[in-house]
Amino acid sequence: MSYRTPHSLPTVTLDDVRGAQKMLSGVSRVTAMEGSRHLSQLVGSPVHFKCENLQRTGSFKLRGAYVRIAGLYPEERAAGVVAASAGNHAQGVALASSLLGVRSTVFMPVGAPLPKVAATREYGAEVRMHGQVVDETLAAAQEYAQETGAVFIHPFDHPDIIAGQGTVGLEILEQCPELRTLVIGVGGGGLAAGIAVAVKTLRPDVKLIGVQAAGAAAYPPSLAAGHPVSIENPATMADGIKVGRPGDVPFRIIDDLLDDVVTVSEDELSSALLLCLERAKMVVEPAGASPVAALLSRPQEFEGPVVALLSGGNVDPLLMQRILRHGMAAAGRYLSLRLRLTDRPGALATLLGVLSVVDANVLDVSHMRTDPRLGLTEAEVELHLETKGPAHCVEVGAALREAGYTVIG
Repeated sequence: MSYRTPHSLPTVTLDDVRGAQKMLSGVSRVTAMEGSRHLSQLVGSPVHFKCENLQRTGSFKLRGAYVRIAGLYPEERAAGVVAASAGNHAQGVALASSLLGVRSTVFMPVGAPLPKVAATREYGAEVRMHGQVVDETLAAAQEYAQETGAVFIHPFDHPDIIAGQGTVGLEILEQCPELRTLVIGVGGGGLAAGIAVAVKTLRPDVKLIGVQAAGAAAYPPSLAAGHPVSIENPATMADGIKVGRPGDVPFRIIDDLLDDVVTVSEDELSSALLLCLERAKMVVEPAGASPVAALLSRPQEFEGPVVALLSGGNVDPLLMQRILRHGMAAAGRYLSLRLRLTDRPGALATLLGVLSVVDANVLDVSHMRTDPRLGLTEAEVELHLETKGPAHCVEVGAALREAGYTVIG
């Protein structure tokens, strides 16, 4: 792949990343690296999590935002900074600005989760709600920058941002020197590009695999075309990597240095988030769980030791609730069915007794007697059950058939 860019387009070097690391000393945390027994068994070699979900503000975004704002000239700092974000970048810019004594204004879409809005305000930013989608919010922030002289802090398409995010790669090499494969969620590309500069310069033998949500995967067609291309209406629960077009600066680096970019489905993202919560005891947002989703969906494709980067943990509790339900359904942990039985006293209790014997937990029961499709002595029951997985679902169905019930849907 070759991507010809204008000579004026800036790049990022290992020295830039090391300089950013010095600048971030005492500001960002050196986040933990934790092993995953479950994924290690699945992959057949050691798998570790790099836990940027435990970073200050709950994601890696503080790193790049701080380096970018710290590098401003005094007159630029005096004018303040402005950003547009639905969550992680907003909080990173807000905290970085407060630490550096710079006034910050953050535009957020009207539907942004309330916990993220509240956190951004608490970190010291003036929050302005504008637009229904991030593109509208972004346009408002850029207009504000033109009107006021405030410096617009791009979430990924700037060399300082990329250098700051690249410090994650330096930490990973120090914490896991035996590393063979590093898996990274990719949105606009700032994080993956920064890590690629650090890791590939020091360890060119390490494989770097980017992961995108299938409904918001702008990098595969861009890499095929040799330049950034836009996709229309990106759609995914993983809002942290929901970007319609790669950044110009990170694209060039990713085109040169990443070994592959793969995609994962919404079901795979849900299952990954559920695994992080249940098995690793980690609260991770969908974008942060995307590397785990890739490992779950194609475990034999990764040479170990593997590090999966959990890039963030800022997930709205209501979204978490929906995602967990979705993840449990994708993992075969829910079973919905309809069946008919004789409408007589005790019939429903008998049915529930059969389910109790096979240890299926009943979440909801709907008992219908008035549908014209039913016979005079028939009733229809719709059940929603919590099960232990696909094998248990089969066991439940077999028990019902053995008891004489016919499942009709």
